[in-house]
Amino acid sequence: MTPNAASAPSGPSRRSFLASTAAATAAVAAGVPLLAACGGSDSGSRDGTTSGGDARKILPAYVANNVVAPDIPAKNGSAIGFTGKLDLAGLKTSVPSKLGKGGKVTIMSPFWGSPPKGDNAYYRAMNDLIGVDVRWQNHDGNTYEQKLGAVLASSDIPDVVVVPGWNMNGKIPSALIGKFADLGPYLSGDEVKEYPNLAAIPTDAWQRSIFGGALRGLPQPAPYVTGIVPLYRKDIFDKEGYEIPRSADAFMALAKEITNARAKRWACLDMKWTAFQAFGVLSGSEKPLGWNLVDGKLINRIETPEYLEALEWSRKLFAAGVVHPDSRFGKNAPDPGPKFAAGEFLIYPNNISQWWGRQAEQAAHNPQFKIWGMDVFGHDGGNPTLWAEQPAGIFAFVSKKAPESVVRDVLAVANVTAAPYGTKEYMLTNYGVEGTHYTVKDGVPVKTDQGNIDVMNAYVMVASPAATIAHPDFPEIARGQVEWQQRMGAFTRKSSFHGMQITEPARYTNLSNDFEQLEDDIVRGRRKISDMQQAVSDWKSKGGDRLRDWYKKLLDDNGAAH
Repeated sequence: MTPNAASAPSGPSRRSFLASTAAATAAVAAGVPLLAACGGSDSGSRDGTTSGGDARKILPAYVANNVVAPDIPAKNGSAIGFTGKLDLAGLKTSVPSKLGKGGKVTIMSPFWGSPPKGDNAYYRAMNDLIGVDVRWQNHDGNTYEQKLGAVLASSDIPDVVVVPGWNMNGKIPSALIGKFADLGPYLSGDEVKEYPNLAAIPTDAWQRSIFGGALRGLPQPAPYVTGIVPLYRKDIFDKEGYEIPRSADAFMALAKEITNARAKRWACLDMKWTAFQAFGVLSGSEKPLGWNLVDGKLINRIETPEYLEALEWSRKLFAAGVVHPDSRFGKNAPDPGPKFAAGEFLIYPNNISQWWGRQAEQAAHNPQFKIWGMDVFGHDGGNPTLWAEQPAGIFAFVSKKAPESVVRDVLAVANVTAAPYGTKEYMLTNYGVEGTHYTVKDGVPVKTDQGNIDVMNAYVMVASPAATIAHPDFPEIARGQVEWQQRMGAFTRKSSFHGMQITEPARYTNLSNDFEQLEDDIVRGRRKISDMQQAVSDWKSKGGDRLRDWYKKLLDDNGAAH
């Protein structure tokens, strides 16, 4: 898999995709933008967001990168796609000369797995290419938020700190504004042209990098199309003659046809995420995305009839016995890979990265296995209404104490790590040194054992190119993923706060904490829809209505970002 191969998961759980270290390791090692970010400031600039004319003064100029032309251009919010073999002899150069001045830069970043030794061949090669001596402070990604909070509360902050959006909780957002530098003098407007690969990062990703009224983050861009795909066993569907469902009722009928508990086969895992898509429910991946202006009034996703209808349909699937017991008895199923490969269930919703990942897992010993992605259906048989995710979710910040020489060296690092697919810089960043970290057979780069140790989630965390999908080993999946995004993108709308970097006032932080658990209890039959209706009523009286007013003022003062 190649970096930026997937968009952010849009399911209701902000950490569901990171339920296991293995999932996080596979995705971040590949550079996948995992989750939409949440952050900003309650009290920083303009109530925590900057948009419209104020943002235009801050944002870098966009200059398309024409070094390599994709096989499939971006469309409807999709990634760009590459579907051919990798021509190592034809790799382009996007950084013709070293921009680094030889200084030392310390970078703190989350890491899933075992960090390699600091003086490994990959780090040495990258530092030589960039012209900067990068030193890594890698910390366990599963407990990173605690470490991050402690470091930001101290006076000893590394030159660069990588912050995933899902870690922007508590006092961390305000610390980002207080502790990290304004990069505007180096990147705003035409200044960015000194770093061509950064100039080619899409503007909406830079918009997400504005914290407290200043451009502070170096982003990892992501497609804004939903990242949750209803994945299914195409080989079994083809063999059995199953048709892809085009409505909620058709899905239920198919699920009953597939399920035979005695033969240990069920139709699906918990389909709640797909239900939210099919019924047109506003995104639950980030709090601001859950609000939308309708006829002059802000409405939250939990107040809509579609939200209750999606939960009721999900509940009916469980009640019909078509959901695998792993989902029935646990909040979330364990790693779905082995039982999906065994055919115990044929459909499950998950991050688009698993489309490639499951196929790659099975390629050697299960050649009949074929995974594919269903188009999201409208619950009534019509077109779905999908809601856009945020266009960037992980950011690197430069310490406010860093001198200009260090800032320039950091930008030199980012200009290399943001190099596009098909360049020498991209190959080194993502695969390491040929012969040491990977070999190439029939145009397909394959990491060696040393590559799987050294070339993990380090440099890819600093900045990334425009979202890209490329799988030289499975080009048909790369095409399938991009075309799925483009088809779904045609039905995707942007809610009122899409693209903004916002953190709610601290007094509302825990207001919605119990909803995900209540959702899961309802779809499993342990609670009733009426319990959710009561919870929504309580939410409104305990602060939801006041929070609505806060968001409305934010919108009135700033306008939409799109």
